Amino acid sequence: DFATPRAILTGHDYEITCATICAELGLVISGSKEGPCLIHSMNGDLLRTLEGPENCLRPKLIQASREGQCVIYYENGLFCVFSVNGRLQATMETDDKIK
Repeated sequence: DFATPRAILTGHDYEITCATICAELGLVISGSKEGPCLIHSMNGDLLRTLEGPENCLRPKLIQASREGQCVIYYENGLFCVFSVNGRLQATMETDDKIK
């Protein structure tokens, strides 16, 4: 038996650097090297684009909660918290760099 994909997620112009699945909400959130983070349904429908402040490039880590919050860590030490509706709720800069 061969595995077949349930959905194909489209929309990124660059390579994917991080992704998370929130099965409780039926969402897949992915970030690309030079672009925004995208929220897709589990069926592959593009729902939202998460755009952080101007200096938020190169997402490294994404985590979503079942309560509808999404935390994204960017390469420059910046954390952004979004709602799954795409609204930026908070930002925090750290001196520590995750490698």
